[in-house]
Amino acid sequence: MTFELWMVVVSVVLLFAQITIQALLLTAQLGREYNAGPRDEGTPLTGRAGRAKRMVENYLETYPAFVALALAVVVSNGSDWLTQGGTALYILGRIVYIPLYLQGISYFRSMVWILASLGLVAMTIGLIV
Repeated sequence: MTFELWMVVVSVVLLFAQITIQALLLTAQLGREYNAGPRDEGTPLTGRAGRAKRMVENYLETYPAFVALALAVVVSNGSDWLTQGGTALYILGRIVYIPLYLQGISYFRSMVWILASLGLVAMTIGLIV
């Protein structure tokens, strides 16, 4: 299996880790009954639970691009140092992003997001050249 495919596997683990964090914080804030229910009330989350929800939403904004690029690299047999480095940068950036977002750390969090996004740019360039 290529490095990029391994990173797709890691990205799925990262997705489920973030969903789990969000669920735990939601349950802590609103209780098990609310979390297990249909959530028709649409009760807004605040504090860390709200940040966890937004953290997952933020991940999902770039996640399809990451998976598409990684699969394009594999299908085209285009794996090289640039695609591998971009893949690693994206995953590492998204891992570092989690505690920064949960703690509400503003500017450094944005810099980490930019670095992760540069990983997507590197993957794209690696596919093109």
